[in-house]
Amino acid sequence: MSEKLEIFDLEESPLGIMERNKYYSEIKKEFAKTGKITRQIKTIRLLLLNSEGRIYLQKRSKLKNQNPGLYDKTVGGHVMAGNTFNIAAIRECAEELGFPAAIVSEKEFDRAIKSDLDIVGIFKKIDYINNFVSVRVDKQGKKLYQPQMAQMYFGYYNGAIKFKDGESSGIEVYSPEDLKDETKKSPDRFTEDIKFMIKKYYKILKPVKT
Repeated sequence: MSEKLEIFDLEESPLGIMERNKYYSEIKKEFAKTGKITRQIKTIRLLLLNSEGRIYLQKRSKLKNQNPGLYDKTVGGHVMAGNTFNIAAIRECAEELGFPAAIVSEKEFDRAIKSDLDIVGIFKKIDYINNFVSVRVDKQGKKLYQPQMAQMYFGYYNGAIKFKDGESSGIEVYSPEDLKDETKKSPDRFTEDIKFMIKKYYKILKPVKT
C-alpha cells in the first residue's frame, strides 16, 4: 500500500494529495532543472533525551538513499494524508524506535515528565517552521534542498529502544555539550537537520528537574 502525502505550496495553501514516491520523483526533477522546489509537505522532527539530559541520535542506515550513514535527530518522518502532526510523531516513535509516546501541552509537560519515563516517552511541541529547508545528500554526494512544513518536538524517555523498520543502523547517546562540540569538529558525520536543531534548541537540552 503506497503512502500518500498532502502537498502544499510555499505559502501553505493545499495543492492536493500525491503518492510519496511520485512526489519525490517530481521534486527531484524540478530541483535538477531549476535549482529549487516550489512545493512542500508536512513533516515532524523530534529530539529525545533521557532524564539525565543525554540525547539519543539515530545513525541512518547506509542503505538509505538520502543522508546514508549520518547521525540524525532522534525521530523524523512524514505526516501521511489525513493525519495530524501529533499522530505522525507518535507513530514514528513506535515505528522507528519501538516505544510508546504521548504529546502533552506546554502546561502539562513539566508535571508529566516526572511520571514513569521507563514506560512512555513524554513530548511537547517546541516550534513550527514553514519552509524549513531539509538538506538531503544522496550516495553520490549530490544535495537536494527540500522545503517542508516542519513541526518540532522535544521530550524525555528512559525505557528500552528497539529498532523496528530498518531505518537505523545504530544509536549514539551524547551529552548536549559533547554533541555541540562534535557537530563542530566533525560536521560531516551529522545531518544538517540535527546541526540546525542543536544550535537552535540547545538551551532547552537539560536534565529533568527533580
